[in-house]
Amino acid sequence: MQNDINIKNRRASFDYEFLEEYTAGIMLTGTEIKSIRAGKAGLVDSYCYFHNGELWIKGMYVAEYKLGTYYNHIERRERKLLLQKKELVKLERKTKESGLTIVPVRLFINEKGFAKLRIALARGKKEYDKRETLKQKDAKREMDRYMKK
Repeated sequence: MQNDINIKNRRASFDYEFLEEYTAGIMLTGTEIKSIRAGKAGLVDSYCYFHNGELWIKGMYVAEYKLGTYYNHIERRERKLLLQKKELVKLERKTKESGLTIVPVRLFINEKGFAKLRIALARGKKEYDKRETLKQKDAKREMDRYMKK
């Protein structure tokens, strides 16, 4: 079974500096996983937060399933993320004591057919950091262009 579902949050790498990355499972309903397998999902403007010691994602877009009936899901509902208890405690402590946040980076389907979300503990970039990132991208693009000639 070819698995080519790879939905990225490109804006996150521009706005944040990633410190640690984790892979989390997501609690989904039947029509949500069908939409994700069809590639109809997005991570733009989504973020993770803690509520009662559990990690949730808010703002993740999963399109309504075209063939779904009245059992269809809500497109931007909050979904629970599944991590080990040790990882949850560590993430919650780090986000509370310092100015760090948890951002979703990539949504994919693993070998077993489960939807997984790659999340990162991140620190927000300042304006000059963003300019530096753009300069590095441009320099790399120029180098690649000259190497091809």
